[in-house]
Amino acid sequence: MFRTKADFLEEWTREKQLTLQVLESVTDEKLDQAIVEGHSSLGWLGWHLTTTIPFFASIADVANVGKPSSTVPNDAKTIVNTYKEFSQNLLDQVEHTWTDDSFTDMVDFFGTESPKGAVLRMLVSHQGHHRGQMTVLLRQAGLNVPGVYGPTIEQQS
Repeated sequence: MFRTKADFLEEWTREKQLTLQVLESVTDEKLDQAIVEGHSSLGWLGWHLTTTIPFFASIADVANVGKPSSTVPNDAKTIVNTYKEFSQNLLDQVEHTWTDDSFTDMVDFFGTESPKGAVLRMLVSHQGHHRGQMTVLLRQAGLNVPGVYGPTIEQQS
């Protein structure tokens, strides 16, 4: 759980850049790449990462983050640009409207009273989970796999 604004701002800034590295590796031609037919595709996962920012933000009472469409875009650039907008809006809103005490304010999180800082921690963990799925799909698609928390095999050569 995040307990201070500085801790959240520092980690979100780093994590959003890591997510952008993954999103920017996706091409329009590979948006439909999935492990098998009917499973989450690169396009769906990228849009899911994007649209869950305002979703989690609304639970944590962070306003003006973005209004996403439920339709997955058919071009990778739209996903990247919308992710940039929503992730920066979240950063700006928390920076300018929250105090350290805001992180311990309680909100309803799927029927459980939870501190706002825990909701934002779940958002960061959620992004890491789906970034991992996307890196597998990037590899399967023959696309560039960025080193997220360390170098890929290609980066070690």
